[in-house]
Amino acid sequence: MVGTHSSARTATLSRLHRDILACTRCVDAGYLPRAAPVLSGFADNRIMLIGQAPGMVEETRRLPFQGRSGKTLMRWLVRAGFSSEADVRRRVYMTSVTKCFPGKGPGGGDRRPSRREVDLCRPHLDRQLALIRPHVILLVGGLAHERFLPGRPLDQLVGRIFDAKGHPLLGTPTTRPLLVPLPHPSGASRWLNDSANVKLLDRALRRLRSVLAVIDAPMAVT
Repeated sequence: MVGTHSSARTATLSRLHRDILACTRCVDAGYLPRAAPVLSGFADNRIMLIGQAPGMVEETRRLPFQGRSGKTLMRWLVRAGFSSEADVRRRVYMTSVTKCFPGKGPGGGDRRPSRREVDLCRPHLDRQLALIRPHVILLVGGLAHERFLPGRPLDQLVGRIFDAKGHPLLGTPTTRPLLVPLPHPSGASRWLNDSANVKLLDRALRRLRSVLAVIDAPMAVT
């Protein structure tokens, strides 16, 4: 029976991924010249990582967190208890608030997706959350923070664990899903230039290590 349930979840996730990869909503609405949705993960993942939007490298490779920012993020997660980047990619379902590279902004960096683009993509993320039912959600970047923990500055998010209603948790977490905010790993962000914020990141990774131990996340498949 367990095997049948697992197979059904895998098949359902495959259908969902096909739907997302075939999406052209933002192209049809005139926001993007072409659609190239990016995501990865498995039906048995109990950890979900939600970023802001793919970058140019991710658009080309069609996998999340492939560029310089991704390498930084992977180093953070290894510090938090994962054995390697491969371990992260097997155990963590990776997606983003909007699924396609939004293009470059006027200042040269990646353009921040508009509220309307976020709304167009929201049903995809809602379906991913409903299917995966993650025990832990890693929130990376401003759009992810706004979706789950709106109206709070970064220094009131990083280093803390929150429940699904946005309440900060103390002690050993027991509720699910747990929300773990992280700063964006982009080199363009200056937030980590402040030593106090570096300490907040260190605290966040230590707390994430404790959370991973509590949920007893499965080891990578070999």
